[in-house]
Amino acid sequence: MHPKTPAGRPESGPGDDPFDFDGDIAAAGPGSTVGVRLNKFLAQNGVASRRGADELIAKGHVTIDGQLVTELGRRVDPGKEKVVVDGVVLRPTGERLAYYLLNKPAGVVCTNDPREARPRAVDLISDKKKGRIYTVGRLDEDTEGLVILTNDGEFANRISHPRFGVKKTYWVDVRGRVADEAIEHMRKGVRLSDGWGSFERVQVMKRHGERSILLVTLAEGKNREVRRVLAALDLPVRNLRRVEIGPLRDRRLKVGQWRTLTRSEVGELLDATKPGAGGVIWPRKRAGSSSRRPWSKRPPRRPDERRSHGRRAAHGPAEEGQRRRGGGGRAGGRGRRG
Repeated sequence: MHPKTPAGRPESGPGDDPFDFDGDIAAAGPGSTVGVRLNKFLAQNGVASRRGADELIAKGHVTIDGQLVTELGRRVDPGKEKVVVDGVVLRPTGERLAYYLLNKPAGVVCTNDPREARPRAVDLISDKKKGRIYTVGRLDEDTEGLVILTNDGEFANRISHPRFGVKKTYWVDVRGRVADEAIEHMRKGVRLSDGWGSFERVQVMKRHGERSILLVTLAEGKNREVRRVLAALDLPVRNLRRVEIGPLRDRRLKVGQWRTLTRSEVGELLDATKPGAGGVIWPRKRAGSSSRRPWSKRPPRRPDERRSHGRRAAHGPAEEGQRRRGGGGRAGGRGRRG
């Protein structure tokens, strides 16, 4: 039995395929009922989510052994077949799982597109053994700070997906003095084009007439959410830097530098995705559930109140009034005779 990787999977041995998470890889090919699904294989390589991978396949971006593939149910044997996405060859056989931490400079983009002319974060990792890695989530071009890069698709999904609630903290330099009312709006939320945006925690580090320094923490992390929330409050951002990812921080890592993550750091990050251990796995919203915002001051009804309210509604206003006056029923009749 092989030892486990930091992400909790057995390390690959000779002849093992590190992407055979479910043990379902066998002889694959057109029409095969065995092997790993192509969209799953692309997702494990960090190309896209499974739904996004289906879109890439349907639009003709993927080839297997030189043949264009548009069949969504196609299965593939990664150890024997050559999978190419937009000219990039995916070679999983014997690939070493890698985890890096980069302090991204401004002007660097988080993309793997080989046609990108701007500097890429993946190119700053100079490790010759890195293989094909990608960023866990994204920082926009103008934002500095900590970015994780890896080739571990399961790890990347758990750290970046909003459902697992891994918090990210940003150091923000804002032009002007931030009023207390604006800070309250940051906590309660402001309306954005794609929903409500808010900060789970806001800490004022410095505040005067021309400049304010804040530490803000996000649990969900919409696209450019920090900048958009502050822009909605008419607070221009002078500088923005991510300083924490879950429990991970490194003040000694200079801008533009990188290092490998330790096994314990990877384990702590994964622990932050577990309920009650630094992260919150959000339950899926049930159909017909209340749309009350979590910061609403109106308390929810207790179960007994809901039941009593339902009984009153079932009896109807006339019968309910008669019950209150003591009329109707055996008990009411005895009351009048006495």
